Amino acid sequence: MTHTMIQDTCLQLANALIKNHFRIALAESCTGGLVCQHLTNIPGSSVWFDRGFITYSNESKIELLKVDQNTLLKFGAVSQEVASEMALGALHKSQAQIALSITGVAGPSGGSIDKPVGTVFFAIAHQNKIIFNASKVFPGSRENIRESSCLFALNQVLALTLNSQV
Repeated sequence: MTHTMIQDTCLQLANALIKNHFRIALAESCTGGLVCQHLTNIPGSSVWFDRGFITYSNESKIELLKVDQNTLLKFGAVSQEVASEMALGALHKSQAQIALSITGVAGPSGGSIDKPVGTVFFAIAHQNKIIFNASKVFPGSRENIRESSCLFALNQVLALTLNSQV
């Protein structure tokens, strides 16, 4: 069911991006390119999908997205601060008008008391600023957490795009 919901949301987002003459870029960590996969499953996605960065390691976040090493050291890779820097980095390193980032703990291990398994941070950047930040704790398996993260993130971009907030 979640897969169908994701595909429906992707189609709606594609239409909204086309209508606004926007291209999107993604910076994914815990979802490992899953959002990019869902978006590029749509024929003709090259019109509105610019690129995706799968930055799983801290080094890749620094090298590809210019996330500040001090931000990673101070807040950790799974943080709102890093999600924001990832989104801004994806925006600056692409030809997109809007960028989405996701970083979290998909499990089954790697969680902590402060950031249990299922903790995911999101950011959306537009016009060189963060226009959306959120964190969620999703229940379930690694697959469920990743799929839930995709659906939540896509719905947030869709809502912002449809409501002329971008």
